[in-house]
Amino acid sequence: MIARVNSFAFAGIEAQPVEIQVQISSGLPNFLMVGLPDKAVGEARERVRAALTAMGLALPPRRVLVNLAPADMLKEGSHFDLPVALGVLAAMDVLPREDLAQFAALGELSLDGRINPVAGVLPAAIAAAGRGLGLICPAAQGSEAAWAGELSVLAAADLLCIINHFRGIQIMSQPAPGGISGGATSLDLKDVRGMETARRALEIAASGAHNLLMIGPPGGGKSMLAARLPGLLPDLSAREALEVSMVHSVAGMLSEGRLVTRPPFRAPHHSASMAALTGGGARARPGEVSLAHRGVLFMDEMPEFPRATLEALRQPMEAGHTTVSRAAAHITYPARFQLIGAMNPCRCGYLGDAARECARAPRCGEDYQNRLSGPLRDRIDMIVEITPLTPQELSWAPQGEPSLAVAARVASARACARARHGDIGAVTNAEAPTDGIHLTAAAKAFLEMAATKLRLSARGFTRAMRVGRTIADLAGCEQVEQSHIAEALAYRHKIPGRSKAG
Repeated sequence: MIARVNSFAFAGIEAQPVEIQVQISSGLPNFLMVGLPDKAVGEARERVRAALTAMGLALPPRRVLVNLAPADMLKEGSHFDLPVALGVLAAMDVLPREDLAQFAALGELSLDGRINPVAGVLPAAIAAAGRGLGLICPAAQGSEAAWAGELSVLAAADLLCIINHFRGIQIMSQPAPGGISGGATSLDLKDVRGMETARRALEIAASGAHNLLMIGPPGGGKSMLAARLPGLLPDLSAREALEVSMVHSVAGMLSEGRLVTRPPFRAPHHSASMAALTGGGARARPGEVSLAHRGVLFMDEMPEFPRATLEALRQPMEAGHTTVSRAAAHITYPARFQLIGAMNPCRCGYLGDAARECARAPRCGEDYQNRLSGPLRDRIDMIVEITPLTPQELSWAPQGEPSLAVAARVASARACARARHGDIGAVTNAEAPTDGIHLTAAAKAFLEMAATKLRLSARGFTRAMRVGRTIADLAGCEQVEQSHIAEALAYRHKIPGRSKAG
């Protein structure tokens, strides 16, 4: 008779059901695993054998065959250790097969029988609840699985606890959902003195989740402004928090089962590879664009990133997801992020400063800025030039408006966008359809005239409308007026140092 245990394989954040089938039959003693296991899954044989030995059990001197169905799906990861061990125990009649069939399981085994944490418990718990199953998982991740809602969770510290539970010797209690992750302490915008244009651009970008590029000399305050953006963003909604937490769970980054409720802020180094940024690697893990889902991706020294890596951002910036293609599968991760870029105007950083710019100016600036291709720049909603303050201005400038006051206006503007677009799924103006953006006749005529003169693409035309809508939300206006469009176009007009509109 065959023992069956439910588990899951992961394709992105989607948990796909896998059935572990275990048969113990007559024949030469052997432990075989079939069903397209990778090396980590194949090594489960030895971990299961050692864990049983640690409990005083031994495999029967017979032929043990484990099949991972469906057999044509690649099985990756050490989380199959626990379901394989449970299947073997059920085939040995140590565990009741009927009761075990009501659960899915995942976890990695130590040689002494302890169950170690694995990635993907949250999406596995949600998938198990959808199929009417309970979940057996590591004790350290019971609070993570409990976020899935109405399902029975057995969070076991070791194999012996599971055996005792199913035999009625020791009853494991239902774990409570973990806490929430508040994120890192945000820096306050009040520390930024002067720089009113940049502060205004940052507020608009935060209100509409618009992509923003800041250009200025070294030490001008670009990174300082970007670091204060998280403090302006409102908490994630329940649906967004679940989306973000599932991505972090698959990546093994959901600490202590805490649900992510603050927008993530990711700042990869410019030496990051394409796979690190967009996802990939041997096991097609989520990249920085997915880890920044519903949050911010900050790219400092943006032209220093490899050209191919920058170009790989174009598709997820437009579509809101990224697909990792492999010969055996195509894995899609969500990637609805807000891009904040920072760059110097040229390689030396001092283009426009006659006292410090290099001898190749202005050609050096054009060459450096051309590292950002036209299609990529076209996907950036706002471009702002950062002008550093003089020592005298820095000394006498008053303290800036605190983040708390700006965040209140941002939250109000986002609430307007949700009320207007919430029933169709758009969360911010950056992803809202244009048919819901109402311009006054004067604003429409002005935008059409300006788009013709500035040679805006259709994408640029649409994005200018969306930025104008955000500016109108901040002003509390129901319709987008000409002044709102004029300000939106001022941020899109051109990259400093270029002779042509972009």
